[in-house]
Amino acid sequence: MRTADKQIADILLRYGEPFGGNVWRVQGTAVIYHRTLERIAAQAGIAFDPPVLVRAERDEAVILVTGRLAGEKPDVERVEWSIGEALINVNYRVSGKQAAYVYAMAEKRAKDRVILKLIELHGLVYSEEEADEFRQGHPGMVHAVEDELDEPPAFDEVMEAEADLKRRIDEQDTIDAVTDLMLDAETQAILGRMPPGTRDEVRDYARARLVALGWPPKKPRRRVA
Repeated sequence: MRTADKQIADILLRYGEPFGGNVWRVQGTAVIYHRTLERIAAQAGIAFDPPVLVRAERDEAVILVTGRLAGEKPDVERVEWSIGEALINVNYRVSGKQAAYVYAMAEKRAKDRVILKLIELHGLVYSEEEADEFRQGHPGMVHAVEDELDEPPAFDEVMEAEADLKRRIDEQDTIDAVTDLMLDAETQAILGRMPPGTRDEVRDYARARLVALGWPPKKPRRRVA
């Protein structure tokens, strides 16, 4: 088993979950079932704060979720947050008469990311709910990754690029500056080389920065005659 897969397997083992049957790969990216992460959250005792709606539209939802995990020492806990988003026909597709639940999907994505952060799997494996290609690409019978598959991306390089982009996002002090940075051709090229989960995480971070800077602008109150 490769180094990355062994690291994933060792962490899953802490919570009584096997690697095989829970993890598979889509184009070299390790993916884990949402239901597996729910079981791990229950086993680890992760508690979630009430979700915060960042964006609420008929076809789109963006939700901020915060999770807490008790530490080894009394009165010490780890806190992580993430943003989940679902936009119909962009990163959330439904077919036929299937109902669309954008709020539920956004919450699941945010919670899964928080769980992965708290159990130290962020950047190594991604939730099946991260993108439609993950959910559509899971096998009927899931087995441990076979040796002949290509090596996964160099996660240290990915994490370094993620940290650098987040630092640059933090340096921007206006909404326009953050927007220009994210639309810059160099930034788009860096994002394009990242695994889907990491790319979404950076975009989440940029959106959170925009919110902190006052986006979306408040509509002027209508005067009452």
